[in-house]
Order: sequence, then C-alpha cells, then structure tokens
Amino acid sequence: GMLVTLKLVAISFTLGALLGLLIALGRLSNNRFVRNFTGAYVYFFRGSPLLAQLFLLYYGLGSFKGLWQDIGLWWFFRDAWFCTLLAFTLNTAAYQAEILRGSILSVAQGQREACKALNLSRWTTFRKIILPQSLLVAIGPLGNELILMIKASAIASLVTIYDLMGVTKMVFSRSFDFQVYLWAAVLYLLIVEVVRRSLKLIEGRLGRHLQ
Repeated sequence: GMLVTLKLVAISFTLGALLGLLIALGRLSNNRFVRNFTGAYVYFFRGSPLLAQLFLLYYGLGSFKGLWQDIGLWWFFRDAWFCTLLAFTLNTAAYQAEILRGSILSVAQGQREACKALNLSRWTTFRKIILPQSLLVAIGPLGNELILMIKASAIASLVTIYDLMGVTKMVFSRSFDFQVYLWAAVLYLLIVEVVRRSLKLIEGRLGRHLQ
C-alpha cells in the first residue's frame, strides 16, 4: 500500500509540475485569452475540494461510457487508478502554477533588462537566468505542496485504490484492530519526514552559493 501511495504521488506531482509551469507561463502571458483561461483553471482547482474533483472525474465522466468507447478512451475512465492520477495531477498543477508564478515574478526586473542588453533570446533568458533563480525561491513552497499531496492521497482509497490507507481499511475490516490506523499514521509520518529532509538537502544544494 505504501508503494502504491509513493507511486501515485510521485507521478502526479511530476506531471503536475510540468503542467503547472505551462499554466504559470500562461498566467504571465500578454495574451488576454490565455491569461484568463489559465486563471479560471487555477481558480476552479484551488477553490474546489480535491475529493469533489476526484468524484467528478471517476463517477461523473465515467458515467459517459458510450462516449468514451466511441473515441477509444473508455480504458482510461473505467480505471480508478488513471482517474485518480488525473485528478491529483490537475489539482496539484494549479497549486504549483501559483507557486512558480510567484517565484518567477520574484526575480528582479533588472536581470531581464540586462539579458535584453546582452541580446539574449527569451528562451535563453528564461532557461539560464530566470528559471534557476525562481526554483530556489519555489523549492520550499513546492516541498510543502508535496507533503500536502502525500497526506491528501489517502482519499484515493475512496475509489477502490489500495494505497496505504486503502490497505489499512481492508486490514481493519478483517481484524477490527484500531492499532492498524496508528501504524498507518506512523508510515505517513515517516514518508513525510524523509521528504522533508530530502528537500532540505536539495535546498541547501541549490543555495550553496548564498552561504
């Protein structure tokens, strides 16, 4: 169950980071339509409960069986694993987008102007100058988002995913021993502690030039 939880969180957080970066750039775009669309995306997924989003994807979209069969996507929406992975990815992407947007804006405007003076392309400026500095600012908030995702992943058990909490519930239904929930809490705590210490090392590594 713990391996399923780690796999679910790792994949959804990674995909969410990629999607979140695109959304963050969209939020900073000069195109009004792109800016409004990405803003609405962030507003919806940050403003509604993750559990509701999961149910909408699994039970809501999953009820359109005929449609998904016609376009060849029924294999995806009938599977609780894929629906949960999609829900977690879309949700964390909204939070990561706002974190990345704020960190990108934190980079001094003077550095962008210096890149223009050096005739650097926008892509080179972003990849070599803006993104590395913004990641240093974002690593702490992104770590908090990862920890929140690990704890929130327990709701996956509500759609028949046998993650850490799903297996715990199954064991309790057979043994009626409340201690199993205590051990599950300890395992969640251990996972979070490992993540916290790893992020601290990464943050120290990225910011070693500031020490």
